[in-house]
Amino acid sequence: MTTAPDPAWPLGALFRSDAERREALSGKVAVVTGASRGLGAGIAAHLASAGIALGLCARHRPELVAVTRPRAHDGVIEAAVAPVAAAVDVADPRALAAFAERVLERFGRIDMWINNAGVLGPVGPLRLAPPEEVGRATAVDVSGVLYGSALFAAHVRGRAGTGVLVNISSGLATNPSSGLATYCAAKAAVEMATEVVAREERDAGLVAFAVSPGVVDTDMQVQLRASDPAQLPSVARYRQLEESASFASATWVAEHLLGLAFGGHEVGQVRLRVPPEKTQPTSR
Repeated sequence: MTTAPDPAWPLGALFRSDAERREALSGKVAVVTGASRGLGAGIAAHLASAGIALGLCARHRPELVAVTRPRAHDGVIEAAVAPVAAAVDVADPRALAAFAERVLERFGRIDMWINNAGVLGPVGPLRLAPPEEVGRATAVDVSGVLYGSALFAAHVRGRAGTGVLVNISSGLATNPSSGLATYCAAKAAVEMATEVVAREERDAGLVAFAVSPGVVDTDMQVQLRASDPAQLPSVARYRQLEESASFASATWVAEHLLGLAFGGHEVGQVRLRVPPEKTQPTSR
């Protein structure tokens, strides 16, 4: 069986200069779901260091150590800004909407929304998967992304200016893996939903991307490495990634998302894959 290749990253330099980067990111507000650990926490920390105001949510309230870094404009130092952080189940649309309203009350607008929250779901043949685990994983990985995308699309359509939606995907959206039917199906659904939202909301100034970040050493990777080979035939691959430290850092991924969102690039595709990190990453 042949599978579709990973979409190439179409951007060159993320920003033409440090000055351009500072100007592009000035005053921006971003929401990150699933921000309490792993990739989401790493993305949040990097965005904070870049001076972006943040709304952060996860099943457990995110505890971001760093607040948005103070920045100077025209000789005036802006105060550091603490994020809006809350414990939110993204599969609960009312709770997610209430969180978004808190972010808007605090910052007035949202420029970038990153649907990162996700769970691996049951590992093993689908015929053996507990239905409640399949349902819960689908609720978080698919419905949670749809709810967040809908909220952000409505927000962008109701105000002036553009907005950038990033839905975190995976190479498993296009590369089937025995033992991961629920996760593969969820990420394939996320990519198609993002394509549709991109078409529906283009006239409102919203651009949408489904971004596969590459392999970041998160709790999900730990779970995969601990799997029984009888349940996950590809487990050796995940263990080899750890042995060779073939991971991307969350910082690497986050900077690419910033370049994608605010680098001023014309990007003609929705499905993207962050390129491999050139330097030796630090596991997260």
